[in-house]
Amino acid sequence: MVVAIRLFNSHFCVYTVYFILQKTFLAFLFILVTCVTISDAFCLFEPLTAGKPGCIDSKGTLHQFGSHWRAENCLDCSCGKDGTSCCSSYATPVDFDEEKCESIFDKQTCSYKVVEKADHKKECPVFTWVG
Repeated sequence: MVVAIRLFNSHFCVYTVYFILQKTFLAFLFILVTCVTISDAFCLFEPLTAGKPGCIDSKGTLHQFGSHWRAENCLDCSCGKDGTSCCSSYATPVDFDEEKCESIFDKQTCSYKVVEKADHKKECPVFTWVG
């Protein structure tokens, strides 16, 4: 009887450890997939031009070290001692009814609006944004 109890306990422990490892792996996988999906934004880096007192943007404008600005292509930029860093400033709609709706990018506000194809005054629900 003592042997039977020990055998039952050892099998119970093996199944418990297996169950915990399985759930931990699934949680890790879920977090990884979520992070990859959410981190769809992009950034660019332009090294500093030697001998310049700041950073020069695509239009040729000089920006002082430590300054921040929004570029014409809706990138948020900053000037550091190493160069210019620019990252996308907008989220992109990816989960909406594409048969009934369309996304329209507004360069003035640097944002997307999702509206019905037949009537642009009616907005559509968006379930997922990335960026």
